[in-house]
Amino acid sequence: MHLSADRRCRPLSIVLTPGQAADSPRFIPVMDKIRVRGPVGRPRTRPRAAAGDKAYSSRANRAYLRRRHIKAVIPEKADQAANRKKKGPRGGRPVGHDTELYKDRNTVERCINKLKEWRGLATRYDKTPDSYQAGLHLRGCVIWLRC
Repeated sequence: MHLSADRRCRPLSIVLTPGQAADSPRFIPVMDKIRVRGPVGRPRTRPRAAAGDKAYSSRANRAYLRRRHIKAVIPEKADQAANRKKKGPRGGRPVGHDTELYKDRNTVERCINKLKEWRGLATRYDKTPDSYQAGLHLRGCVIWLRC
């Protein structure tokens, strides 16, 4: 399960994948599924910032966020920094991220804990992906209604 959450630990989008799927390639599909409807107007699809851990630090993810004018709050991996420094001046500038916003990235972990409060999701009783995803959406709706 790959998901995005707002700062109040409410799920914004959920993408279900096989257990061995890596995190970084699922970043863009998760971001593309974000739709938040306000009291009036079209649904918002572009958050102000996207915080993630080092697993999401890739050129493709950063380019996607730049293209959509979303602030990236993702630290650089040590091996990426070493490769950049090895290239010297051609390696470019180091990526910066807002450390205060980065402290709030645990909202996704807390959102996952809220989802797993429902025993059916925590123990994975639902054997088919469709029924499991339906349970995730149902639990997400309950979380949104309680806030």
